[in-house]
Amino acid sequence: MTRLVDFLRRMVKRLIWLAIFLMVVIGCVLALYRWRADLREQFSAEDFAPATGHFIKTSDGTLFVQELGPATGVAVLLVHGTGAWSETWRHTMQALAGANFHVIAIDLPPFGFSQRSAAMDYSKAAQGKRIVNILDALNIKRAILVGHSFGAGPTVEAAMQIPDRVIKLVIVDGALNVHAKSDAAASAQLPGLVKFGLHSVPIRNAVVATFITNPSFTKTLLQKFIDDPRGASEEYVNIYQRPLIIKGATESVGAWLPELLDTTHPARSEDASQYQTLKMPVTLIWGKRDTITPLIQGQQLQAIISQSELVVMDDVGHIPQIENNTEFNTALIAALVPSNSSNAKSIK
Repeated sequence: MTRLVDFLRRMVKRLIWLAIFLMVVIGCVLALYRWRADLREQFSAEDFAPATGHFIKTSDGTLFVQELGPATGVAVLLVHGTGAWSETWRHTMQALAGANFHVIAIDLPPFGFSQRSAAMDYSKAAQGKRIVNILDALNIKRAILVGHSFGAGPTVEAAMQIPDRVIKLVIVDGALNVHAKSDAAASAQLPGLVKFGLHSVPIRNAVVATFITNPSFTKTLLQKFIDDPRGASEEYVNIYQRPLIIKGATESVGAWLPELLDTTHPARSEDASQYQTLKMPVTLIWGKRDTITPLIQGQQLQAIISQSELVVMDDVGHIPQIENNTEFNTALIAALVPSNSSNAKSIK
Protein backbone atom coordinates (compact mmCIF):
# COMPACT_ATOMS: atom_id res chain seq x y z
CA MET A 1 0.00 0.00 0.00
CA THR A 2 2.82 2.39 0.90
CA ARG A 3 4.54 1.73 -2.43
CA LEU A 4 1.29 2.49 -4.28
CA VAL A 5 0.84 5.78 -2.45
CA ASP A 6 4.46 6.76 -3.17
CA PHE A 7 4.01 5.86 -6.83
CA LEU A 8 0.87 7.97 -7.10
CA ARG A 9 2.57 10.91 -5.41
CA ARG A 10 5.48 10.72 -7.87
CA MET A 11 3.06 10.56 -10.79
CA VAL A 12 1.10 13.58 -9.55
CA LYS A 13 4.31 15.58 -9.10
CA ARG A 14 5.46 14.66 -12.60
CA LEU A 15 2.12 15.67 -14.06
CA ILE A 16 2.26 19.00 -12.25
CA TRP A 17 5.79 19.67 -13.51
CA LEU A 18 4.74 18.63 -17.00
CA ALA A 19 1.79 21.03 -16.87
CA ILE A 20 4.07 23.84 -15.68
CA PHE A 21 6.56 23.04 -18.44
CA LEU A 22 3.85 23.10 -21.11
CA MET A 23 2.50 26.40 -19.81
CA VAL A 24 5.97 27.92 -19.93
CA VAL A 25 6.51 26.65 -23.47
CA ILE A 26 3.13 27.95 -24.62
CA GLY A 27 3.80 31.29 -22.92
CA CYS A 28 7.18 31.58 -24.64
CA VAL A 29 5.67 30.79 -28.05
CA LEU A 30 2.90 33.37 -27.58
CA ALA A 31 5.41 35.96 -26.38
CA LEU A 32 7.64 35.27 -29.39
CA TYR A 33 4.85 35.84 -31.90
CA ARG A 34 3.69 38.93 -30.01
CA TRP A 35 7.23 40.33 -30.24
CA ARG A 36 7.41 39.50 -33.94
CA ALA A 37 4.10 41.31 -34.49
CA ASP A 38 5.54 44.44 -32.86
CA LEU A 39 8.54 44.28 -35.19
CA ARG A 40 6.35 43.69 -38.27
CA GLU A 41 3.60 46.26 -37.66
CA GLN A 42 5.64 49.40 -38.29
CA PHE A 43 4.04 50.91 -41.39
CA SER A 44 1.27 53.43 -42.00
CA ALA A 45 -1.88 52.60 -43.95
CA GLU A 46 -1.39 55.67 -46.14
CA ASP A 47 2.00 54.42 -47.35
CA PHE A 48 0.97 50.85 -48.13
CA ALA A 49 -2.69 51.02 -49.21
CA PRO A 50 -3.13 50.08 -52.90
CA ALA A 51 -3.37 52.92 -55.41
CA THR A 52 -6.62 51.42 -56.70
CA GLY A 53 -8.44 52.82 -53.67
CA HIS A 54 -8.72 56.02 -51.67
CA PHE A 55 -9.33 57.25 -48.14
CA ILE A 56 -12.56 58.93 -47.05
CA LYS A 57 -12.84 61.05 -43.94
CA THR A 58 -16.00 60.44 -41.96
CA SER A 59 -17.30 61.56 -38.58
CA ASP A 60 -15.97 58.30 -37.13
CA GLY A 61 -12.51 58.13 -38.65
CA THR A 62 -10.84 57.69 -42.02
CA LEU A 63 -11.98 54.68 -44.01
CA PHE A 64 -10.39 53.07 -47.06
CA VAL A 65 -12.57 52.13 -50.02
CA GLN A 66 -12.10 50.88 -53.55
CA GLU A 67 -14.52 51.88 -56.31
CA LEU A 68 -15.11 50.48 -59.76
CA GLY A 69 -17.71 50.87 -62.49
CA PRO A 70 -19.67 53.83 -63.82
CA ALA A 71 -20.51 56.53 -61.27
CA THR A 72 -24.01 56.69 -62.77
CA GLY A 73 -24.66 52.99 -62.12
CA VAL A 74 -26.69 51.60 -59.22
CA ALA A 75 -24.42 51.61 -56.16
CA VAL A 76 -23.44 48.25 -54.67
CA LEU A 77 -21.51 48.35 -51.40
CA LEU A 78 -19.50 45.23 -50.51
CA VAL A 79 -18.57 44.41 -46.90
CA HIS A 80 -15.94 41.72 -46.25
CA GLY A 81 -15.62 39.09 -43.52
CA THR A 82 -13.09 38.30 -40.79
CA GLY A 83 -9.46 38.96 -41.69
CA ALA A 84 -10.41 40.13 -45.18
CA TRP A 85 -10.49 43.59 -46.78
CA SER A 86 -11.76 45.27 -49.94
CA GLU A 87 -9.24 43.63 -52.29
CA THR A 88 -10.66 40.17 -51.56
CA TRP A 89 -13.69 41.31 -53.59
CA ARG A 90 -11.56 42.18 -56.68
CA HIS A 91 -13.07 39.60 -59.07
CA THR A 92 -16.59 40.41 -57.88
CA MET A 93 -15.96 44.14 -58.28
CA GLN A 94 -14.85 43.59 -61.86
CA ALA A 95 -17.90 41.45 -62.65
CA LEU A 96 -20.32 43.98 -61.16
CA ALA A 97 -18.60 46.90 -62.88
CA GLY A 98 -18.89 44.97 -66.14
CA ALA A 99 -22.64 44.79 -65.49
CA ASN A 100 -22.69 48.61 -65.14
CA PHE A 101 -22.98 48.75 -61.36
CA HIS A 102 -21.10 51.36 -59.32
CA VAL A 103 -19.18 49.13 -56.90
CA ILE A 104 -17.79 50.32 -53.56
CA ALA A 105 -15.78 47.84 -51.49
CA ILE A 106 -15.06 49.05 -47.97
CA ASP A 107 -12.35 48.11 -45.45
CA LEU A 108 -14.29 47.67 -42.23
CA PRO A 109 -12.11 48.24 -39.12
CA PRO A 110 -10.13 46.61 -37.63
CA PHE A 111 -9.21 45.04 -40.98
CA GLY A 112 -7.61 46.35 -44.13
CA PHE A 113 -6.30 49.90 -44.37
CA SER A 114 -9.05 51.89 -42.66
CA GLN A 115 -8.23 53.78 -39.49
CA ARG A 116 -8.37 51.49 -36.48
CA SER A 117 -7.27 51.46 -32.88
CA ALA A 118 -7.78 49.51 -29.68
CA ALA A 119 -10.03 52.32 -28.42
CA MET A 120 -12.58 52.21 -31.26
CA ASP A 121 -16.17 51.06 -30.82
CA TYR A 122 -16.42 47.75 -32.69
CA SER A 123 -20.01 46.95 -31.78
CA LYS A 124 -22.21 45.88 -34.68
CA ALA A 125 -24.30 49.04 -34.38
CA ALA A 126 -21.18 51.25 -34.60
CA GLN A 127 -19.88 49.23 -37.54
CA GLY A 128 -23.24 49.63 -39.26
CA LYS A 129 -22.99 53.39 -38.76
CA ARG A 130 -19.58 53.35 -40.47
CA ILE A 131 -21.22 51.82 -43.53
CA VAL A 132 -23.86 54.58 -43.48
CA ASN A 133 -21.08 57.17 -43.10
CA ILE A 134 -19.46 55.90 -46.31
CA LEU A 135 -22.71 56.29 -48.23
CA ASP A 136 -23.10 59.81 -46.81
CA ALA A 137 -19.51 60.79 -47.64
CA LEU A 138 -19.91 59.54 -51.23
CA ASN A 139 -23.30 61.26 -51.50
CA ILE A 140 -25.00 57.97 -52.38
CA LYS A 141 -28.71 58.29 -51.71
CA ARG A 142 -29.66 54.64 -52.23
CA ALA A 143 -27.60 51.47 -52.55
CA ILE A 144 -27.59 47.69 -52.57
CA LEU A 145 -25.74 46.32 -49.53
CA VAL A 146 -23.80 43.03 -49.66
CA GLY A 147 -22.28 41.63 -46.46
CA HIS A 148 -20.22 38.48 -45.99
CA SER A 149 -19.57 36.46 -42.81
CA PHE A 150 -18.91 38.75 -39.81
CA GLY A 151 -19.47 41.71 -42.16
CA ALA A 152 -23.09 40.63 -42.58
CA GLY A 153 -23.90 41.82 -39.04
CA PRO A 154 -22.82 45.45 -39.62
CA THR A 155 -24.43 45.32 -43.08
CA VAL A 156 -27.78 44.28 -41.61
CA GLU A 157 -27.38 46.93 -38.91
CA ALA A 158 -26.91 49.57 -41.63
CA ALA A 159 -29.98 48.28 -43.49
CA MET A 160 -32.01 48.59 -40.29
CA GLN A 161 -30.65 52.08 -39.59
CA ILE A 162 -31.49 53.46 -43.05
CA PRO A 163 -34.13 51.11 -44.54
CA ASP A 164 -35.44 53.67 -47.03
CA ARG A 165 -31.98 53.99 -48.60
CA VAL A 166 -31.37 50.27 -49.11
CA ILE A 167 -32.56 48.98 -52.48
CA LYS A 168 -31.73 45.37 -51.68
CA LEU A 169 -29.85 43.43 -49.02
CA VAL A 170 -27.61 40.46 -49.85
CA ILE A 171 -26.23 38.27 -47.06
CA VAL A 172 -23.42 35.87 -47.97
CA ASP A 173 -22.82 33.07 -45.44
CA GLY A 174 -23.67 35.51 -42.69
CA ALA A 175 -22.19 35.10 -39.19
CA LEU A 176 -25.13 36.81 -37.52
CA ASN A 177 -25.80 34.95 -34.26
CA VAL A 178 -29.54 35.42 -34.72
CA HIS A 179 -31.69 34.28 -31.80
CA ALA A 180 -34.94 35.01 -30.05
CA LYS A 181 -34.55 37.96 -27.71
CA SER A 182 -35.26 35.73 -24.70
CA ASP A 183 -32.33 33.49 -25.66
CA ALA A 184 -29.74 36.29 -25.86
CA ALA A 185 -28.11 35.61 -22.47
CA ALA A 186 -27.81 31.89 -23.04
CA SER A 187 -26.24 32.31 -26.47
CA ALA A 188 -23.42 34.45 -25.11
CA GLN A 189 -22.03 31.97 -22.56
CA LEU A 190 -18.32 31.13 -22.83
CA PRO A 191 -16.17 28.86 -20.65
CA GLY A 192 -14.64 30.79 -17.76
CA LEU A 193 -11.02 30.29 -18.85
CA VAL A 194 -11.79 31.37 -22.42
CA LYS A 195 -13.67 34.41 -21.14
CA PHE A 196 -10.72 35.36 -18.92
CA GLY A 197 -8.25 35.10 -21.80
CA LEU A 198 -10.55 37.04 -24.12
CA HIS A 199 -10.73 39.98 -21.76
CA SER A 200 -7.09 39.88 -20.63
CA VAL A 201 -5.40 42.24 -23.10
CA PRO A 202 -1.87 40.71 -22.96
CA ILE A 203 -3.13 37.13 -23.35
CA ARG A 204 -5.67 38.07 -26.02
CA ASN A 205 -3.18 40.05 -28.10
CA ALA A 206 -0.57 37.30 -27.86
CA VAL A 207 -3.09 34.77 -29.18
CA VAL A 208 -4.15 37.16 -31.95
CA ALA A 209 -0.51 37.72 -32.93
CA THR A 210 0.04 33.97 -33.07
CA PHE A 211 -3.00 32.93 -35.08
CA ILE A 212 -4.84 35.86 -36.70
CA THR A 213 -2.31 38.55 -37.61
CA ASN A 214 0.56 36.11 -38.13
CA PRO A 215 1.34 35.94 -41.90
CA SER A 216 2.84 32.46 -41.43
CA PHE A 217 -0.60 31.21 -40.34
CA THR A 218 -2.67 33.01 -43.00
CA LYS A 219 -2.88 30.11 -45.44
CA THR A 220 -3.77 27.60 -42.72
CA LEU A 221 -6.46 29.91 -41.35
CA LEU A 222 -7.92 30.55 -44.80
CA GLN A 223 -8.04 26.81 -45.48
CA LYS A 224 -10.16 26.32 -42.35
CA PHE A 225 -12.87 28.56 -43.83
CA ILE A 226 -13.17 27.02 -47.28
CA ASP A 227 -14.24 23.60 -48.52
CA ASP A 228 -11.31 22.79 -50.83
CA PRO A 229 -7.90 23.74 -49.32
CA ARG A 230 -6.59 24.31 -52.83
CA GLY A 231 -8.78 27.41 -52.94
CA ALA A 232 -6.30 29.13 -50.60
CA SER A 233 -4.21 30.14 -53.60
CA GLU A 234 -1.06 32.23 -53.45
CA GLU A 235 -3.05 35.15 -54.88
CA TYR A 236 -5.53 35.20 -52.02
CA VAL A 237 -2.99 34.40 -49.31
CA ASN A 238 -0.95 37.41 -50.44
CA ILE A 239 -4.06 39.60 -50.42
CA TYR A 240 -4.98 38.57 -46.88
CA GLN A 241 -1.40 39.12 -45.68
CA ARG A 242 -0.92 42.59 -47.15
CA PRO A 243 -2.42 44.71 -44.31
CA LEU A 244 -0.68 42.71 -41.55
CA ILE A 245 2.28 45.11 -41.52
CA ILE A 246 0.17 48.14 -40.60
CA LYS A 247 0.67 49.75 -37.19
CA GLY A 248 -1.70 48.55 -34.51
CA ALA A 249 -3.04 45.56 -36.45
CA THR A 250 -2.78 43.11 -33.54
CA GLU A 251 -4.06 45.48 -30.85
CA SER A 252 -7.04 46.50 -32.98
CA VAL A 253 -8.05 42.96 -33.89
CA GLY A 254 -7.64 42.05 -30.23
CA ALA A 255 -9.99 44.87 -29.21
CA TRP A 256 -12.54 43.76 -31.82
CA LEU A 257 -12.49 40.08 -30.82
CA PRO A 258 -14.68 40.42 -27.68
CA GLU A 259 -17.35 42.07 -29.83
CA LEU A 260 -17.35 38.98 -32.03
CA LEU A 261 -17.29 36.36 -29.27
CA ASP A 262 -18.58 37.91 -26.05
CA THR A 263 -20.25 41.23 -26.72
CA THR A 264 -22.36 43.02 -24.15
CA HIS A 265 -23.74 45.50 -26.70
CA PRO A 266 -27.25 44.73 -27.95
CA ALA A 267 -27.51 44.36 -31.71
CA ARG A 268 -30.70 44.51 -33.74
CA SER A 269 -29.10 42.15 -36.28
CA GLU A 270 -29.02 39.42 -33.60
CA ASP A 271 -32.69 39.77 -32.70
CA ALA A 272 -34.84 37.44 -34.82
CA SER A 273 -37.91 39.65 -34.45
CA GLN A 274 -36.14 42.58 -36.11
CA TYR A 275 -35.80 40.71 -39.40
CA GLN A 276 -39.57 40.70 -39.76
CA THR A 277 -39.43 44.49 -40.07
CA LEU A 278 -37.17 44.43 -43.16
CA LYS A 279 -39.11 45.79 -46.14
CA MET A 280 -36.44 45.59 -48.85
CA PRO A 281 -35.90 42.36 -50.82
CA VAL A 282 -33.27 40.09 -49.26
CA THR A 283 -31.15 37.46 -50.98
CA LEU A 284 -29.18 34.89 -48.99
CA ILE A 285 -26.25 33.25 -50.80
CA TRP A 286 -24.86 30.26 -48.94
CA GLY A 287 -22.20 27.61 -49.47
CA LYS A 288 -23.71 24.15 -49.09
CA ARG A 289 -20.53 22.88 -47.43
CA ASP A 290 -20.06 25.82 -45.07
CA THR A 291 -18.85 24.49 -41.70
CA ILE A 292 -18.40 27.94 -40.10
CA THR A 293 -21.98 29.13 -40.52
CA PRO A 294 -23.74 25.96 -41.73
CA LEU A 295 -26.48 26.09 -44.35
CA ILE A 296 -29.12 25.45 -41.68
CA GLN A 297 -28.48 29.00 -40.45
CA GLY A 298 -29.28 30.38 -43.89
CA GLN A 299 -32.44 28.29 -44.04
CA GLN A 300 -33.52 29.53 -40.61
CA LEU A 301 -32.82 33.10 -41.68
CA GLN A 302 -34.92 32.69 -44.81
CA ALA A 303 -37.79 31.42 -42.66
CA ILE A 304 -37.92 34.64 -40.62
CA ILE A 305 -37.49 37.13 -43.50
CA SER A 306 -40.68 37.47 -45.50
CA GLN A 307 -39.17 38.91 -48.70
CA SER A 308 -36.18 36.58 -48.97
CA GLU A 309 -34.64 34.18 -51.43
CA LEU A 310 -32.03 31.55 -50.59
CA VAL A 311 -29.43 30.67 -53.22
CA VAL A 312 -27.34 27.61 -52.35
CA MET A 313 -23.95 27.04 -53.97
CA ASP A 314 -22.92 23.39 -54.14
CA ASP A 315 -19.30 22.30 -53.47
CA VAL A 316 -18.57 25.59 -51.72
CA GLY A 317 -17.74 26.42 -48.10
CA HIS A 318 -17.78 29.69 -46.17
CA ILE A 319 -16.23 32.06 -48.75
CA PRO A 320 -18.00 31.47 -52.08
CA GLN A 321 -16.62 34.63 -53.71
CA ILE A 322 -13.14 33.10 -53.40
CA GLU A 323 -13.90 29.41 -53.78
CA ASN A 324 -15.87 29.78 -57.00
CA ASN A 325 -15.93 33.44 -57.93
CA THR A 326 -17.36 32.82 -61.42
CA GLU A 327 -20.51 31.11 -60.15
CA PHE A 328 -20.75 33.45 -57.19
CA ASN A 329 -20.60 36.53 -59.40
CA THR A 330 -23.27 35.04 -61.68
CA ALA A 331 -25.49 34.37 -58.66
CA LEU A 332 -24.92 37.82 -57.21
CA ILE A 333 -25.66 39.68 -60.43
CA ALA A 334 -28.81 37.59 -60.89
CA ALA A 335 -29.83 38.47 -57.32
CA LEU A 336 -29.57 42.17 -58.05
CA VAL A 337 -32.42 41.86 -60.57
CA PRO A 338 -35.70 42.48 -58.68
CA SER A 339 -37.48 39.22 -57.87
CA ASN A 340 -40.48 38.28 -55.77
CA SER A 341 -39.48 34.63 -55.57
CA SER A 342 -38.81 33.18 -52.10
CA ASN A 343 -37.87 29.68 -53.23
CA ALA A 344 -34.47 28.22 -52.52
CA LYS A 345 -32.24 27.77 -55.55
CA SER A 346 -29.23 25.54 -55.97
CA ILE A 347 -26.26 26.28 -58.21
CA LYS A 348 -24.45 23.20 -59.51
